[in-house]
Amino acid sequence: MIRCDWSTNNELMIYYHDTEWGVPVHDDQMLFEHLSLDCFQAGLSWQTILNKRENFRAAFDNFQIHKVASYDQKKVHKLLSDAGIIRNRLKIEAVIHNAKRVLEIQKTIGSFNSYIWSFTDGKTIHNHFQSISEIPPTSNLSDQISKDMRHKGFTFCGATIIYAFLQAIGVVNDHVISCFRYKELISV
Repeated sequence: MIRCDWSTNNELMIYYHDTEWGVPVHDDQMLFEHLSLDCFQAGLSWQTILNKRENFRAAFDNFQIHKVASYDQKKVHKLLSDAGIIRNRLKIEAVIHNAKRVLEIQKTIGSFNSYIWSFTDGKTIHNHFQSISEIPPTSNLSDQISKDMRHKGFTFCGATIIYAFLQAIGVVNDHVISCFRYKELISV
């Protein structure tokens, strides 16, 4: 079975690639989880984040947006002492801050899902890359969404982070065309 080269490091990466990466996500809580994990990934490998994903879920109350938005400095200190997650104050505070921005979007637009998917009229962009080396770190779309999110007050949402987020949640299908998942996701 042919897979994207990046996914063959270990069973956890293979499972993520085969079942989750690039599958369209429309649940606000899952969208927020992906955005938060991509924030934590900045400067690190995705494998590091996947290895700690369950710890992140436990530490951040399963990424329940209302709960995370209500975190205070006491909770920040608790998170900073949690060896199971990435203990970076700026990233932790960004996730809390971004939860508040998601709540604002939910109030004004109705859902974070509606906001994110509005940039592509609810459709996945299926790229046609032959190899992993062709996949860019950013795109015009990630630039546009990043700029709009920063305008709305989000932090840790640069174009590279947003592009990884869009790949993860299926707004962009960046499986290489020889990967078995590419064709499966075109039919979704």
